[in-house]
Amino acid sequence: MELRHLRYFVAVAEERNLTRAAEKLFIAQPPLTRAIKQLEEKVGVQLFIRKPRGLELTTGGEYFLEQARQILDKVAATLEDTRRIAQHRKTVFSIGFVPSVFYGQLPSMVRRLRQNRNLEILLHELKTREQVDALKVGKIDIGFGRIRIEDPDVEQELLFDEPIIAAVPAGHQLTHEPPSMKALSEWPMIAFPSGPGPNFADITQGLFHRRGLRVNVIQQVNDLQTALSLVASDMGFTLVPEQVRRLGREGVDYMPLADDNISTPVIASRRKGESPNAAMRLANTILAELVENRLTGRYP
Repeated sequence: MELRHLRYFVAVAEERNLTRAAEKLFIAQPPLTRAIKQLEEKVGVQLFIRKPRGLELTTGGEYFLEQARQILDKVAATLEDTRRIAQHRKTVFSIGFVPSVFYGQLPSMVRRLRQNRNLEILLHELKTREQVDALKVGKIDIGFGRIRIEDPDVEQELLFDEPIIAAVPAGHQLTHEPPSMKALSEWPMIAFPSGPGPNFADITQGLFHRRGLRVNVIQQVNDLQTALSLVASDMGFTLVPEQVRRLGREGVDYMPLADDNISTPVIASRRKGESPNAAMRLANTILAELVENRLTGRYP
């Protein structure tokens, strides 16, 4: 089996049509048809069901498509890293993160890693689910998120639980005392990020739903900065992780919540069963120190 067979298969699976796939690959249809037949013979299972209106993946074909994409992504990442290493003579260490964890000590970790001249640090803004997929194909070496995702190839470590606070318009009635979840539910809410879950919006809205409270989400936005801009415009409040308090914003006050144990996890994700190289050992050492600083109330 050659890589071209996987590329051909993915193109056919995405197009569900041999003619369109051949055009996409800039090859004639007959050799593409032969290549798919050879692949099915090599794998030993039927990957497509031929129908009058096109092709349909079998159950085995759907599984093979997922694996083929991961293999091709892994090859692409390997080639990119190889070229980068050859050019700079450095080890590439890639970090995935959700934006809401980048307002605390993660920048300190990146800064300290960059002090090692043998390392080139790459950052990728990815949702937690995307981080798991990126770990499996080698696009990143470690990820920082907030969602628990079960995957046999990835291990997740709870670093700490971070309090959730309310970002409210400066001088608003909600700033007179720490607001309760019930008090907040009576005001318009701005939720972030929008898009398919699970995400931080699901976490925050779930806090209301589990208490039998209805919340009026007037706007969903894609990023924290936009959410805070709307708060400063007096459109409503939003819930944010505590470390966002360190991001000063005119027109926004940050308030602790009156309810107890309102928090969100900070989770590190790594490939399971992989012996850490020198870069990962250094990252783990720095991370352990920063987490200790967090848990004891000390910041670098």
